[in-house]
Amino acid sequence: MGHPDKVADQISDALLDSLLARDPMARVAIETLVTTGLVVVAGEVTVHNQEAVNALGAAEETVRETIRRIGYDDPAGGFDFRSCGVLRAIHSQSPDICQGVTEGQGLFTEQGAGDQGLMFGFACDETASLMPLPIQLAHRLVEHLSEVRQKRVLPWLRPDAKSQVTVRYDESGIPTGLHTIVLSTQHTEEVLDAKKRDRMSDDAKQTIIDKVIRPVVEKECLEFWSDDIRFFINPTGKFVTGGPHGDSGLTGRKIIVDTYGGRGRHGGGAFSGKDPTKVDRSAAYMARHIAKNIVKAGLARECEVQLAYAIGVAEPVSVAVDTFGTGALNSGSWERIVRKAFPLKPADIIQYLDLRRPVYFETARNGHFGREGAGFTWESTHRAAELAAEARTA
Repeated sequence: MGHPDKVADQISDALLDSLLARDPMARVAIETLVTTGLVVVAGEVTVHNQEAVNALGAAEETVRETIRRIGYDDPAGGFDFRSCGVLRAIHSQSPDICQGVTEGQGLFTEQGAGDQGLMFGFACDETASLMPLPIQLAHRLVEHLSEVRQKRVLPWLRPDAKSQVTVRYDESGIPTGLHTIVLSTQHTEEVLDAKKRDRMSDDAKQTIIDKVIRPVVEKECLEFWSDDIRFFINPTGKFVTGGPHGDSGLTGRKIIVDTYGGRGRHGGGAFSGKDPTKVDRSAAYMARHIAKNIVKAGLARECEVQLAYAIGVAEPVSVAVDTFGTGALNSGSWERIVRKAFPLKPADIIQYLDLRRPVYFETARNGHFGREGAGFTWESTHRAAELAAEARTA
C-alpha cells in the first residue's frame, strides 16, 4: 500500500471520500503528486453544502492522515506525514462539463456520461473471486505484506512494496503451476547482509518467503506450492531508499495493477480521485459486475465486457461482450441480454451499485476487483441465476 503511485491514489480517494461523506452529489476529480517532502493535490471539485466546504478546507489534514495511515511516519525516510509540504491547486468543475452530467441541463435531459471513452470489465474462472490468478496472487501478497508490517511481525519492513507473479498455463488456458514470484519490499538497514552491505540478507529473504509468500499461495492455490517456484526478493540487492523519496508517485499510473494485471483490455482511464459521474470509474465497475455474473452463471469460462460512452449522453454508444470461445452465445445475443438485464446509463449505474458513498479509499490499495466487503458492490454475483435463465431462451 506504500508504493508511491498507490500513495497518490490513496490520497486522491481519501479526499474523494471526505467529500462524498458530507455531500453525496459532490463532483470530484483530484490528482495527486508525491515526491521527496512534498504532496501536490490538483483538480476540480464542486460541492453543495457547508459541511463539504469545510471538508475541502481540511484537505491538508486528510492528506496527512492518509500518509500516516499508510505508514510514512519517519522523517529519516525523506517523506513523512508530519513534515511534508502539502500544496493545493483545486478549483470548481467546468460548467461545460457540468451541464452534460447534470439532469435537465445540456443538450439531453438525462444525466449523461462525464466523459467519452471505452471501459472494460473482465472475469474468468481461475480463482474463487473470478479474477486471473497472477493478479489475484500479486494483490494478496502485497496485502499480506502490509499486514505483517503493520502488526510488526516483521518490524524491519517499510511501506513501499510491489509484487509480480508468473503462472504456467496449459494449451487450454488452465493454470498448472507457479513459475516465478517477484516481491520487492522496502526495509531498514537492520536486515542487510553483515558482510555485503549492498544486499539484503538471505535469512531476511527466506523469512519473507516463509511469513508472507507461502501463506498467501497456500490459501489461494495450495496445490501450486512447490520447490520449483523461482523467487526474486528485492532482486536489485537492497531496498532501503523507497517511497516518494525514492520515486515520485502520480494518481492513475497503476491502471493495470488496479484492474486485471494485463489480462483483458483497458480503456486507459484511471479510477482514483473521481466521483461516480465519471464513467471511467462507474462504467468500469459495472462492466466487471456484468462479466463476473456471466462467468458465475456458468455461461463462459472467461468474459470481457466493453462499454463505450459519449460525454453528455446517457445511453452507451456501444456494448460488446467477448467470451474468447468459451461461451455458447454469439455477440449479438450477449448484447441483447446485457442491455436488457443491466442498467447502463450513468445515473442508473450509480444507483444500482450505490456509488455515492465514501467507499473508495479501500479500492485504491490491493486492487479494485476481486475484493470482499460491503463497499465492493460490483463484486456481487446475485444476477447470475437470472442471466443463466435468460441465456436459455436467447
